[in-house]
Amino acid sequence: MTSKANKPSNNQKEMEETGAESSKRDDGGRFLPGFVHSPGRPKGSRNKLGEDFLSKLQADFQQHGAEVIQKVREEKPDVYLKVVASILPQQVEVRVDPLEEMSDAELDRYIRQLVGAVARLGQLADAEPDTPVLPH
Repeated sequence: MTSKANKPSNNQKEMEETGAESSKRDDGGRFLPGFVHSPGRPKGSRNKLGEDFLSKLQADFQQHGAEVIQKVREEKPDVYLKVVASILPQQVEVRVDPLEEMSDAELDRYIRQLVGAVARLGQLADAEPDTPVLPH
């Protein structure tokens, strides 16, 4: 019986067949310039397994999902909350823009107030140092 340790790996076989040696790497373990490596696994082979799994998971969830969610919520609320928390975004961006919430009439009033404030600032800049501009 041959042990796995005695059998050369595919990579070792390839190196023996092509004459490649470990001297094709530098002291840091990186391949030296000009080294030609094998093409690796076929494109999409790992994705195929994931797609198949997700397809089966989706079919199972469509059939049993609502009942399972309810059962987990009732029997294991801690697990239920962990699942809910895990699907929420890590960061939530909250932007509060008071202008978006204002009606047209409120926006008009706000614009008039700003125009008045800018006009008073212009008067303030033109006024003599001891002349009061703002109403008391």
